[in-house]
Amino acid sequence: MNTIQQLAAGWANRLLKKPFVAAAVKEQADLTAFKQRPSLRIVAGIVIIGLSFLLGWPAVAGIGTIAVKTNQPWIVVIGGPLVYGLSHLVFIFGMYLCGAKYSMIFLRWLTRKGVEQLQSWGGPLKE
Repeated sequence: MNTIQQLAAGWANRLLKKPFVAAAVKEQADLTAFKQRPSLRIVAGIVIIGLSFLLGWPAVAGIGTIAVKTNQPWIVVIGGPLVYGLSHLVFIFGMYLCGAKYSMIFLRWLTRKGVEQLQSWGGPLKE
């Protein structure tokens, strides 16, 4: 085994000692829950999260452009942080509507896939 393979195997073995990782691998966590039709609340949450991205840096850049065109730097000094803070609040509200269920499903699947990738780099895992 070369150094990369030894490191990958070591990390995979350490990760498998964590209950969350071990359960995700043992239960073969997958994304089948995403095949179900999402509720209206989840769709609204996703739309609101998307809106928060429009309110983030693009809106701050727009305010900056207005400040430069009007030669009023205080517009961006005050408005930039306010708009950016508002975008965070909108994002948090969208996450609240979506809930943690789908995030946890995705995280379990990603954990399993990551450990499997380490396994492919470092050889067989020790359980």
